Amino acid sequence: MSFTLHGIGVSSGIAIGRAKLMSHATLEVAHLTIAARMVDKEIERFETAVKAVRCELQSMKKNTGAAPAELSAFIDLHVMFLDDPELVSVPKQLIRERRCNAEWALVQQMEHLVGQFEQFDDPYLRERKYDVLQVFERVIKELTGKHGKALRGVRGVKESPLIVVAHDLSPADTIGFKDQHFASFITDVGGGTSHTAILARSMAIPAIVGLANARTLIRDDELLIVDGTRGVVIINPDPCVLEEYRLRKEELELERSKLKRLKTAKSETLDSVEIALQANIELPEDVEDALEAGAEGIGLFRTEFLFLGRGDMPSEDEQFEAYRRVLRGMEGMPVTVRTFDLGADKDIDTHRTKTNPALGRRAIRLSLAEPHMFQTQLRAMLRASKYGDLKILIPMLSHAHEIDQTLAAVEQAKASLRAERIAFNEHVKIGGMIEIPAAALAIGLFLRRLDFLSIGTNDLIQYTLAIDRMDEQVSALYDPLHPAVLMLIAHTIASAEKVNVPVSLCGEVAGDAELTRLLLGMGLRIFSMHPSQILQVKSQVVRSNISELGPQVRRMLRIDEPAKLREALEKLNGAAAPV
Repeated sequence: MSFTLHGIGVSSGIAIGRAKLMSHATLEVAHLTIAARMVDKEIERFETAVKAVRCELQSMKKNTGAAPAELSAFIDLHVMFLDDPELVSVPKQLIRERRCNAEWALVQQMEHLVGQFEQFDDPYLRERKYDVLQVFERVIKELTGKHGKALRGVRGVKESPLIVVAHDLSPADTIGFKDQHFASFITDVGGGTSHTAILARSMAIPAIVGLANARTLIRDDELLIVDGTRGVVIINPDPCVLEEYRLRKEELELERSKLKRLKTAKSETLDSVEIALQANIELPEDVEDALEAGAEGIGLFRTEFLFLGRGDMPSEDEQFEAYRRVLRGMEGMPVTVRTFDLGADKDIDTHRTKTNPALGRRAIRLSLAEPHMFQTQLRAMLRASKYGDLKILIPMLSHAHEIDQTLAAVEQAKASLRAERIAFNEHVKIGGMIEIPAAALAIGLFLRRLDFLSIGTNDLIQYTLAIDRMDEQVSALYDPLHPAVLMLIAHTIASAEKVNVPVSLCGEVAGDAELTRLLLGMGLRIFSMHPSQILQVKSQVVRSNISELGPQVRRMLRIDEPAKLREALEKLNGAAAPV
């Protein structure tokens, strides 16, 4: 029987292949009471399982070979979780106090930690709860003797592409497939910033997450079509649908091969307007991917990875080395480093329910409330500025006094470095993210105080439309073409252009090739996106004529009917010149 499932497309493209189900160890383990004399042996059994999982992960990291840098980074994160007292010490305490079996103790602590992660304001950090689940599940598999069954039967199956169907995928799971011919990931859980999504994009593999029940509805070896662009999985397609998708897949592959020829081409429009195409990165290791894709700089270096998986803040020297590594890797090209966009995890009260954590103390609000943490990061950034074109980007600004306090903090960091005779670039540029509607509407306050702006469309859309983009139940309402969203983006770009303040766009919208010509017509000249999206966007840039796009886009922005807006966008894209 043929049927269709809908999820969140996180990596575009089409895959056709046979389903390979990953086993999912149930976390509903039995609660057993053990004799007092067996407590020490139970703790020893738990410690042995943790040690075995740690050794296996470390071994996997050594054997990652040519796998993407993200794999190694996520494995490091899982190893750090295994060293965290919250995972290692608390379950042992529960075993002693409650005389329970190790599996049950692990599940109790897992539920507690996942609850804490769900209160994080930042979507990227919130999704790290899946890493916690995966680490706990791996230890449980080791304790129950189910370890290793997930990949059983995979090796040797190379005659047909494999599509991995799982409740969730850990980095270690993906390592297990590195020698296999697999074409796609689809999972029950996850969102746009889950590690599965990040890995799929870095490997240019179509992927869909948030499918809810795919793991239970799909059977092993069933024929699947995965349309990562539309977020659709077709199970047992009929011959006509299958043939149609095979043709579309061939067209996409031909288009990708053509795109590679654009790597060395200059990024400018038909009327000779230069457009900067930069990369968003998560880790210093991502610089290689950015350069390989032809990025002209780093438009957004997210620094949260330095914070993840540890009980304390990274030292100034540790941060300095990470920033310097990226600057040296980019060899003089601009690198925009964003200060920590963390949530208010330091003061989480587990006995109090936050009505809306996304509106709480996060990003610059948290940095200003934690001056020692902020000074440490600012000093590290300033020290690194000696080694390249570093710019500092401040997230989630909404008030003028936040900018004033931030600039004062920067001056304080500079003064402390001068006092210690540590060299840095005295003229480091400070910019702000426009990701709150209030900031876009009161843009003059920011233009008078800052050197540059960066529009963060992910949060701007979320806050404008009051939609949590990670919530599968309302994610369909998350619409970058909503007239209000377009109005805010256009207003920001036009206002910055009037006073010659550079403005970039670093959200997911920047990497959507269907929106490139629209943004060019609005006046955007600096795009920042995942490295894998650069060539597709460049293909739109080199086919566009700004002088023609401007008037068309201005007419589009007067349209307030969604259906008519989409028709106008199709017409705008249809008028593109051939490559």
